[in-house]
Amino acid sequence: QVHLVESGGGLVQAGGSLRLSCAASGRTFSGYGMGWFRQAPGKEREFVAAFSRSGSNTYYADSVLGRFTISRDNAKDTVYLEMNSLKPEDTALYYCAARAAGGVRPKELNDYDTWGQGTQVTVSS
Repeated sequence: QVHLVESGGGLVQAGGSLRLSCAASGRTFSGYGMGWFRQAPGKEREFVAAFSRSGSNTYYADSVLGRFTISRDNAKDTVYLEMNSLKPEDTALYYCAARAAGGVRPKELNDYDTWGQGTQVTVSS
């Protein structure tokens, strides 16, 4: 099974940037659709960005479209989330996730079966 570890979170001022990394071990990205989700205190976990299972298409939540970019480096077994023009409402615990066989919906939380531990992003105003 694949194991995912996020890193790169931190405290940043509104308008700033961060790049999150998700390193995979064990099984790699082959056959998986990779995505990012986030969860703020007292709120449900929500979709942020994802790759299709083939890796050829990307998907974004409307709230981050044009500001965030998901990318991958297969040689390093790592997926990234570049976050620009950050806003206080982006503050959340960010999770990397993988969709195994049977998960066909890139934006659907329940279609992911493997999760990292999360990395905290805090945007001050």
